[in-house]
Amino acid sequence: MTGPIHLYDRYDEPDQLRDQLRRLLRHRGVIALGIVLGLLGGAALALSRAHTYTSTSEVLVRSTADPFGTVSVAADNQVSMGTEQQIAASTAVAVRAARLMGQADGKAAALEDDLRITNQAKSQVLRFEFTARTPKRAARGANAFAEAYLADRKARNQAAVQRATRSVEQQIKTVEAAQKKETEDDDATKALQSQLDTLRKRVVDINSRDTDGGDVVRRGEAPARPSVPGWSALLALGLAGGLGLGILLAWLRSALDTRVRSADEARAALRTPVLGLLPPGHGEDDDLPAVGRQGGDRAEMLRALAYRLRGTGLPAGTGRLLVVSPRRGAATEEVAVNLAAALAECGDEVLLVDADPGTAALTARLPLLPDDARTPGDAPSLPDGSRLVDAGTAGRFACCAGGTGSPARTGGAAAVHRLPAGSDSRTTVVVTRPLLEHADALALAQRVDGVVLVAGLGTTRRDDLRRVHELIDCSGGNLLGIVLDAGRRGRLRAVLRRRPAQRPEAETLTPVVELPAQDDTLSVSRG
Repeated sequence: MTGPIHLYDRYDEPDQLRDQLRRLLRHRGVIALGIVLGLLGGAALALSRAHTYTSTSEVLVRSTADPFGTVSVAADNQVSMGTEQQIAASTAVAVRAARLMGQADGKAAALEDDLRITNQAKSQVLRFEFTARTPKRAARGANAFAEAYLADRKARNQAAVQRATRSVEQQIKTVEAAQKKETEDDDATKALQSQLDTLRKRVVDINSRDTDGGDVVRRGEAPARPSVPGWSALLALGLAGGLGLGILLAWLRSALDTRVRSADEARAALRTPVLGLLPPGHGEDDDLPAVGRQGGDRAEMLRALAYRLRGTGLPAGTGRLLVVSPRRGAATEEVAVNLAAALAECGDEVLLVDADPGTAALTARLPLLPDDARTPGDAPSLPDGSRLVDAGTAGRFACCAGGTGSPARTGGAAAVHRLPAGSDSRTTVVVTRPLLEHADALALAQRVDGVVLVAGLGTTRRDDLRRVHELIDCSGGNLLGIVLDAGRRGRLRAVLRRRPAQRPEAETLTPVVELPAQDDTLSVSRG
């Protein structure tokens, strides 16, 4: 057996970046889903926020944290702006603002959701930003909250004035009572009178202080433009975000995907050469034989596969070849039938043996020749129970069922022991049932010259290939390589690309095989 065959692979690039991009592009549907989600998110944001307006008003907070006591600290340290910011965002201020806007007190919570209050560092200015559906309502809300905050702060200052006034008045009453008792001592009377004058002056000072607590330095105006980007910007943002999300999901899908997606992955998992990469077929209703009856890339690749096997381990004339798949679903029968047709085209006498009793007879789906079409030379050499298959321009070959009885009792090993008489003089292609589902194919692998594994590209898991390699290696079989099937095309594309089933005899030419001297990659041309 020769070394590994360096088969051209559309995913095989020396540049790792290109390989990663191809891995991502395998999941184009996931990327498209991410883009759609991003666009929907951008459209939803545009619908909810595209027609919103924000107006801003600013209030200068005066240093009246302790207006009635003697202070010796800087003015900017007399006001806690963090506390004032929390008070401005309180429910009490929101209720006042709702009343100024002519709304019920129950709408205060809704107004708080549209309000944003900020304060720059080392500044005594509070900024009120109010968002609404219309420019006028936004300006009205910003001014209402600024006025409501000043009204609330003035009410708090007036309450402090009243408390301080009551306290000083209580002291005045106490001093007046003491003054009435002290009628004999003039010095004590003078001292009480001086204290009484000081307290009365204190009351006058308290009542004369300004309780406003702040000034509106900027009134809110109706904005001319919305506060958020327009439709185009939001959709572009959604497109970019959706593309990033799609790429992330595609990368996760690629990292977690265990299916064989390229020839390199199949070669690494199976540790055997990839004999062929079948292009997408036309459809599920096509006839099984393609070599000699149909044209196209798929038929040419199957023909090239036969030539490759003739040069990599299958004896010419009397060899036995087993075609098997890891699990049901691969194009095992199609590969076996077309290998038989291609070998018959090479001049071999070929016998196709159907060793899978669990499915419908393979002969029922092949273009069989009638019994009267046999030539006198065919009768002695044909095995018993076999029928001739018309392979078109490739010629014809024999086909028979290798096992009889129920599927539970008949398997691949029985197919070898029951090969019809005369099969030893022919090249025998045996198609059997899936190896991982029916282990009896291992007994058959020991009695053939080579095993060809057929797997679906994008449907077969790498773990299945590793198990197949271990089983065939332990059984002593000779695994020649793997054939990857790219799947089927859609029906519309099949109709557009369908070619005639048979070519005219005048245009039918003998296939020419070109084998390069240094490269073992096979190229087949029609000449």
